[in-house]
Amino acid sequence: MTEMTTERSAPTGADSAESATEQAMQKVQEATGQVQQQIGEKAQQVRGQAGTGIRQQLDSRSTQAGEQVSATADAIRRVGKQLGEEGQEAPARYAAQAAQPVERLGRYLTEADGQRIIRDAEQFARRRPMVTAIGGVALGFVVARFIKASSVNGGQQPQSPYGSQAALPSGGMASGSEISR
Repeated sequence: MTEMTTERSAPTGADSAESATEQAMQKVQEATGQVQQQIGEKAQQVRGQAGTGIRQQLDSRSTQAGEQVSATADAIRRVGKQLGEEGQEAPARYAAQAAQPVERLGRYLTEADGQRIIRDAEQFARRRPMVTAIGGVALGFVVARFIKASSVNGGQQPQSPYGSQAALPSGGMASGSEISR
């Protein structure tokens, strides 16, 4: 049998430059991958913290709103009882009927946590998208009116210190460059 020997040639300057470049590229790609992973983890952490904060705020504010709504239902019931004592049975019955859904809403807001309220709102939006869209438009209109009303000048056009433009003469000079003789 014959032995085959392979000779390896020593790397030339061009080959070693290419391998150094490839190694540098691999290191850069590895570092980029690590940075991307770290950014992804941080983004996930921030999203989780924001979601937790929103749910906690929603939970505490809905509890407060639920207590206020329940107090309103109690006030409606008291008005109904007074009307009944005064002999006005029909308005007393209407007040009692109106207090029932108000009381249910107050109990829901008090007992439900933020997660449940968000889930219920999403389910409602999926079941009734048109009602949700109309509600969004109405809410946007109310917010726009509130912002306009709370602006510095109350939403009115600023007045010139020299009066309105209607007081300016309608005839006369067309431009400042013309001089009448």
